[in-house]
Amino acid sequence: MDPLTQGVVGAAASQASSKKNTIYLASLIGLLSGLAPDLDIFIRSDTDPLLFLQYHRHFTHSLFFIPFGALLCSIVFYYLFAKSLSLSFKQTYMYSFIGYATHGIIDSFTTYGTLLLWPFTDDRIAWNTVSVIDPIFTLPVLIFITMAVFKKNKLFSVYALIWILLYQTVAYTQKIRAESIISEYANTSRHDVQTIEAKPSFGNIIVWKVIYTSSEKHHVNAIRLGLKHKIYQGQTVDKLDINKSFPWLNSDHQQAKDLEKFKWFSNGYLGIDKNDSNVIYDIRFSSLPNEVEGLWGVRLNRTKSKDEHIDYITNRNRDINRFVILLKMIFDKYEN
Repeated sequence: MDPLTQGVVGAAASQASSKKNTIYLASLIGLLSGLAPDLDIFIRSDTDPLLFLQYHRHFTHSLFFIPFGALLCSIVFYYLFAKSLSLSFKQTYMYSFIGYATHGIIDSFTTYGTLLLWPFTDDRIAWNTVSVIDPIFTLPVLIFITMAVFKKNKLFSVYALIWILLYQTVAYTQKIRAESIISEYANTSRHDVQTIEAKPSFGNIIVWKVIYTSSEKHHVNAIRLGLKHKIYQGQTVDKLDINKSFPWLNSDHQQAKDLEKFKWFSNGYLGIDKNDSNVIYDIRFSSLPNEVEGLWGVRLNRTKSKDEHIDYITNRNRDINRFVILLKMIFDKYEN
């Protein structure tokens, strides 16, 4: 999730375990430790454009790395400021551990995918219950931890944690509801549903993007979930068939290896751009929830040598009208 959310959730968890006289330091250490796992964004390569996709939310986010990540944080924080403020190393480590532990778990609520169980598996765990940025989720937590600091009362931290659990419970209920409704919709369309997956659209848990796959296609629709539901019909795209679409691509070429890496990252939700047959998008993420055109993808180039890497591309459509359309979907003012 976004840095603000990671920080305030880490602060809330550390506050809840603190004493009144250490709540300030617990908040600061929890916040900083909650941010620390995302230092993996600096794992990049000038030659391999997909390296950052491979290692973001990787080992630093694993449940099994928490003790080591927390130790590194506590050493830095203890000698930087905690020791001079009379906080013991044991306390520093405890607050660092709690704050650090929240990060990978919170990230797993999103669709991006997190290697929570590395090194035992490379599966990217994604519970698909919250957008990477969701102010309705984050702002109450921020308010509660701020009140906890000013009031020196960790009860507000407990309220923050209760809000997190409550929000995720509601979001999970919405997810199951979205998948159930779209599954029925697919059956009425006589589609043989093989897999179905719902994810919240940007910044809310009211409008959901639902992708279901049939034998040859990915089908993308949006659904608004209020007291009643409304389906916004979307688009379809052929499942990626590498041999069919790129017969010239040899499996021992670097672009083929990179494409397999991108397929792993996207959990196989790949489609070819209708305007450029050399571009492959991750269709899970799009500007509008009923579209297949992704926010990022890769471009193949048959003129590249055997050892050259694939090109990574972004598709950040900044047309304000698209944001207006999403708002209309959320407030039930949109018809398609």
